[in-house]
Amino acid sequence: MSVLPIDDPRLTAIGLLSEVHAGLNGRMQPALVAAGLSDIDFETLIRLSRSPGERLRMTDLAAQTGLSTSGVTRVVDRLERDGLLARVACPTDRRASYATLTEAGRDRLATVLPHHLSDIDTCFTGLLAEEELEFFLGILRRIRDVVRPCATAGAAESRPQAESLSPVRP
Repeated sequence: MSVLPIDDPRLTAIGLLSEVHAGLNGRMQPALVAAGLSDIDFETLIRLSRSPGERLRMTDLAAQTGLSTSGVTRVVDRLERDGLLARVACPTDRRASYATLTEAGRDRLATVLPHHLSDIDTCFTGLLAEEELEFFLGILRRIRDVVRPCATAGAAESRPQAESLSPVRP
């Protein structure tokens, strides 16, 4: 008779990670819903706001969010219709375009971030001492780099100035 390794600490680690992720998502939902944003809308806007020039190539945005090309196109289309971001043409590559945060997108983030950050502090980062948080962030980055190596695609590359980009015409 085979004995199952049910007490394996690897199962405990992934189980705890899943429970924490689900709990944090549940805690964050009300602030996002109140701001009229889905999880992926918020992730897209926050990734753009934290990128050089508040913009990313569509392919880099897809890689960072883990969405397919068509999936990121649907999200960008919706956020563009809502005026939260704009698509701009790449001046050096006609095949490429950028998703760029708009003033309305910055304003929407400004409405949700205070509550979102308060939630993060209350049930996550505020529970850790500064050294613990730094250590934990290092561990999370190490794991992220293995499971989602494209999560920072385009983040460190230099980008053309916004003035040199042209709006993409439908």
